[in-house]
Amino acid sequence: MADLDLQRYNVQIDLALEAKELAESGTGSPIPGVTSEVSEENGIKVTQLHVQTEEGSRAINKIQGHYVTLEVPGLRNQDTELQDRVATTFAKYFETFLQRVGIGRTAKVLIVGLGNWNVTPDALGPIVVENVMVTRHFFELMPDQVAPGYRAVSAVAPGVLGTTGIESSEIVQGIVERTHPDVIIAIDALASRTLDRVNTTIQIADTGIHPGSGIGNKRRGLTQEVLGIPVIAIGVPTVVYASTIVNSTIELMRRHFESVNGDTNQILGLINQMNEQERLQLVKEVLNPIGHDLLVTPKEIDQFIEDIGNIIASGLNASLHEAVDTSNVAAYTH
Repeated sequence: MADLDLQRYNVQIDLALEAKELAESGTGSPIPGVTSEVSEENGIKVTQLHVQTEEGSRAINKIQGHYVTLEVPGLRNQDTELQDRVATTFAKYFETFLQRVGIGRTAKVLIVGLGNWNVTPDALGPIVVENVMVTRHFFELMPDQVAPGYRAVSAVAPGVLGTTGIESSEIVQGIVERTHPDVIIAIDALASRTLDRVNTTIQIADTGIHPGSGIGNKRRGLTQEVLGIPVIAIGVPTVVYASTIVNSTIELMRRHFESVNGDTNQILGLINQMNEQERLQLVKEVLNPIGHDLLVTPKEIDQFIEDIGNIIASGLNASLHEAVDTSNVAAYTH
């Protein structure tokens, strides 16, 4: 496979966990400078990943920092009890995440909901903004009447470049200069390289965010370097490339033939000898020139985007305000 040029078809990977998995599949060993800790509770798998060194950063093409990933396959079943547990678990880990990156309980927060509210798979950010508890105006207009246990939180959904003509980072930078928040929490929809993680995964990262990066449209980002204050990113994969679907189907076929007669070379030939990355790049090589490497989202996306938006908003409310019970956010989920 040495003659296959993989660089032409390099894929931007949003989830740090997937980037780590792909890098390890190529080397067959753990990545130096990248550590991870995995736990599971009540059907929720939590991976805490830390990119510690420049070597590790280059290996997985992710900025040095902390990444927390919640994987919940059961979210596809629209189980409200599970959704409540996910919101509570998200709140717990997000609060711990804030403490670890040095965000105090009185820090002023700006929540930025990235995305296009007119496109359902990209509407996660605006939906979260609609449901978070906004309090900054109370602190500005009637600070003596604010009850203990709350902090100043503002929120904005800046839209997308195609409808505003303005980069999201430029809009946010103007808001930062006028309102002086201590930290930004940016929410955006992501693209996944695996079918199993679409609509089932939440990622938290302290490395900022680049709007459009998941679909190969990387622009000026929302990062501490650009905005001057820490930026925490929350993302959920809501779309997957058609090439990923084709590649996954080939892998399922390979496993099926292997279970039936044990000989997959006779049926799949050269494709069977490729590793996952090489096979994916080959599929992209076929689909890209004819414009068929489409972005695909599940048919249940309308209901899911509302549910996950409420889960994240409820988790944020609980983790940002001491007055909201972090151990039970069900009342804030629906």
